[in-house]
Parts: sequence; C-alpha cells; structure tokens
Amino acid sequence: MLRSLAIRDFVLVESLDLDFSPGLTVLSGETGAGKSILVDALSLALGDRAESGVVRNGGRRAEISAEFELAGLPAVQAWLSANELEAEAGACLLRRTVEPEGRSRAFINGTPVTLAQLRELGEQLVDIHGQHAHHALLKTSVQRDLLDEFAGAQAEAAATWQAWQGWQAARKRLQAARAEAGARLLEKEGLEAALAEVGPLLDDLRAWDELQAEHGRQAHMSSLIEAGAQLLAGLEDEEDGLLRRLGRLQGIVEEMQEKDPGLSEARALFDSARNDLEEARHGIRRYADRLSLDPERLAELDRRMAEVHRVSRKHRLGAAELLERHAEWRERLQQLAAEDDVEALALEAARAETVYQAGAKKLSDKRRRAAPQLAKAVSRTMAELSLADGRFEVRLAACEPQPHGLEEIAFLVASHATLAPGALDKVASGGELSRISLAIQTALSGAAGVPTLIFDEVDVGIGGAVAEAVGRRLTQVASGRQVLVVTHLPQVAAHGRQHLRVSKLAGSDKVISQVRPLNEDERVMEIARMLGGQEITDTTLKHAREMLDTAGAGKGGRNKSVRRGACWG
Repeated sequence: MLRSLAIRDFVLVESLDLDFSPGLTVLSGETGAGKSILVDALSLALGDRAESGVVRNGGRRAEISAEFELAGLPAVQAWLSANELEAEAGACLLRRTVEPEGRSRAFINGTPVTLAQLRELGEQLVDIHGQHAHHALLKTSVQRDLLDEFAGAQAEAAATWQAWQGWQAARKRLQAARAEAGARLLEKEGLEAALAEVGPLLDDLRAWDELQAEHGRQAHMSSLIEAGAQLLAGLEDEEDGLLRRLGRLQGIVEEMQEKDPGLSEARALFDSARNDLEEARHGIRRYADRLSLDPERLAELDRRMAEVHRVSRKHRLGAAELLERHAEWRERLQQLAAEDDVEALALEAARAETVYQAGAKKLSDKRRRAAPQLAKAVSRTMAELSLADGRFEVRLAACEPQPHGLEEIAFLVASHATLAPGALDKVASGGELSRISLAIQTALSGAAGVPTLIFDEVDVGIGGAVAEAVGRRLTQVASGRQVLVVTHLPQVAAHGRQHLRVSKLAGSDKVISQVRPLNEDERVMEIARMLGGQEITDTTLKHAREMLDTAGAGKGGRNKSVRRGACWG
C-alpha cells in the first residue's frame, strides 16, 4: 500500500508531505481547489509522461516521492530482486524529478532506472481509475490476469506459460535440425578433417616448449661439444689453467696473511673463489659427458616440428591456440551429432506439445467456468451504480496456441440492454467507465493483485441512493486493499476512514491552496458543506452527523496524514 507521498515544486504545490492509512481515504474540496493534483503527482511518480509545465513557476525542479509498503507483495519483491533494486525494511521508494526544460529522471530505492522500469513497477503497485486516465483494466493482459485470479487459476496460467516456453524451444531445435542439415553436414566433415589432422600432434602441442628446447640443443650440438671442451681446458690445464693460476695466487695471499692478520678476509674470498671454480668445473664436466651428436634424433625433431608448423599455418593458429581449438572442435562435433538426431528431437517436441496442451486445457476449463460468474457479479454491481440497463460480459474466443493459453479474453460492456457489448474504452463514457471499473474491482475484491486503487471523480453524474451505493462499494473494496477516492459527494465522503480536504486561501499577491486532514468535528462541517454549500445550517449539520454515523465513519477521531509543508501555492 501507499505509505506516503512527498511533492516539491509541482504545478501549484510548493511543498507537501502526506501519510496515508489502509482502507478508504477520501479527498474533497471545492471545485477548482486542485483535488486532482495529488493524483497527477502520483501518476508522475509511477511513470507517466512528464512535461516541462509541471514545474512550479519559480521552482528549480519538480520532485515527487512515493513510498510503498511491500508486505504481502511477493511478486513485487521478486521483481525488485530480479532488477537488483531490493528494498530495505519492507518498503519501496519511487522518485521522479522533472527539470524546467522537461528532462526527467527516475529512481527506485535510490537507484537510477529507466522510465519503462518505473512504469512496470508502478503498474504492480497502483491502479488509477479516472475519467480520462488510461488504467490497467483496459489492457488485455490485465483482464486475462484478473479472470485467472477470480478463477483461482494462477498456478495453471504459470504452468501453461512455462510449458509454452519448453514447447517452443523444442520446436526451434527440431526446425533447425531439419533446415540446417546440409550446412551441419559440411561443418561436420570440416571438423572431422581438422580433428584427424590435429589429433596426432596433440602430444607435441602439449610439450611444444620442451620440443623446441631439445631441437635447439641438437641443432647446435657440435658447437656445444667444442665449447665445453674449451671451457674444461681453460680450467684444468696443468700449466696455464685458471685453477692452477688461482692456486698460485691463493698461496701468495696465505703467506701475506701469516704476516698480517688483517688480510684474513681477502684470503677467505680467494678460498671461496677456488671452491666456486671447482664446482663450475664439475658441472661443465657432467654436461660435456652427456653431449652426443645424434643426427637421427635431430631429423625426427625437424620432422615433428615442421608438421606442427604446417598445421599451424594452415589454420592460422599458434601451437597453444591450436590445442585449445581442438577441444572446441571436438565439443562442437558432439553437439552436431546430437542435432542430427532428428527423430529424437521430433519426439521431444511432441512430448512438449502434449504437456502444453494438457495444461492449457486445464486452464481453459477454469476460465470458462469462472467467466459467467464474474460477468454476473459485475453486472449486478453495475445495476446498483446507476447502470441498471448495463450488461457486463467476459468473452473467451478460441485462438491458436499462445503463451497465455488457447483463448483470447476480453472484458465487454453494454451501457444499455438494446446495445451490443463493446470494449470498455469504446463504449462507456468517462463517468460510466469509472463506475464499471469500480464494479469490476468489487467483484474481484480479494482477488486482484494491485494493492492500491485510486478513483478520480468516480461519482460523476450520480447522486442520492446511487451515491450511497458507490460509497458502500468503495468500502467493500477497501476492506482488502487501500483505496483513495477524489469525490464531491457527501454520501461517498462519509465512508472514508481518512478524510483530506483541499481548500484555497487568497493572499495579497497569490492564491494559496492547502490540504489537511480533518478531525471528527471538521468532518461533520465538511460533509455539511458538501450537502448544503457554503451556508451551513443546523439541519445540514444534523444530516451530516447522521450520514457519518450511518456510514460508520464518524467516530474515527483525528486523521494523521499531513506532516509538514501542507501549503500549496
């Protein structure tokens, strides 16, 4: 439900903060006082198109914030989670700003979102019924969902949609297998040839670095053997070898150190150098002993590396890339083999269609049983709302299999018994459409998923007993959801759990409007004003008290809805 609404610099509103309660809230005031500004502001927060003219004259930008309670709305919470817009503390904040030049921005829980996202979420939270406003009940998809909710067929509808997705996916796989058989055969032959060519090289590809290193050694074996011999000769020669000369120098240092102990560090360095050279000599000796010229091994390495280079050039891939691509080719070949099994794919598609048809028929059965019951309930309520000659129908027309089932669903209405029923937005006038919407919501009370309903001037063109019936119906709908109604009829206003009044105050240089909650005594005065105009008599006051007592709404005490900044101007 709607918890609060904050408005800044919107049309005539400078600053306004409202808190809302569950149940029925009525908004009244004199003609032209600006009662519909609240509805317009909320519509903007829910994703309606913005215009530059909505920014108050002198204001920096218009800003609307609407906070909603999410308890009992798992679908909304799931939507927020799927869009990474999770709310905190069970609440959701929608915010919209509009610059003077018309550019607007939208936010959900503080995160910037697209206008489409804001509108998609708003349609799950609020349904606005007005004389000229487009609302959810005019959408075919919403009408279908409402019938399914009335029929208790939400699970069947979800299962049908899932079965449709599975069936279509199976059909696409089968169609692709049939249509692309030739292309797959060519691709398969190419992959098999490539795999046959690369397969024998896999060991060499995996050990490519080691193979290159060994080839380099074999290609330079003669020079390595010669250089090893030269190193050993330079180290081991009896007369001029490096070890012999270092030994002589080491002896000189030893004699000097005996005369001067300060040379002990230099002597230690000579000893360390002698040890290092000895280790180097032993290492080079072991290396030289392993060297042997093997022309046959070099030829084998030349052949293997040449083959790797040939295949790499052909596929324009390096050795490492060729190894990775081999795994991809093998996986793709397995996939093609599965796609070539047309018989298995056809059997899979047939099974998926059977599942869909079975589920869709169950859904159709529930819809056909519920449609006349819904039509009867709505028509009965229409008669109470000064549409006695009207008739409501729920038409189910068979269609080709669709994600939503085997029939198209439409809500139709005839405003008079002699007229053929037509679509809601084509047949009824503005006031009639609002009352028909109320009749539908009454019949669906407890079933419809939208938690907050707003009726703007739902009582246009009615009065007396019909107005009293509208008030009762609004109260009935509000027993399960939050309802806000803009009204000029006391019979409707008397049923409100919360009552807000919009009024104008004339200042020295401008007209200021304000909205404020009414306490019990103020409600009596407002109902009396709505009954008798500006001149309130004892008779109208008495009548107002009786009307509130009859409606059961006259003893609710002070409303707590406006917090601060209640002035508009």
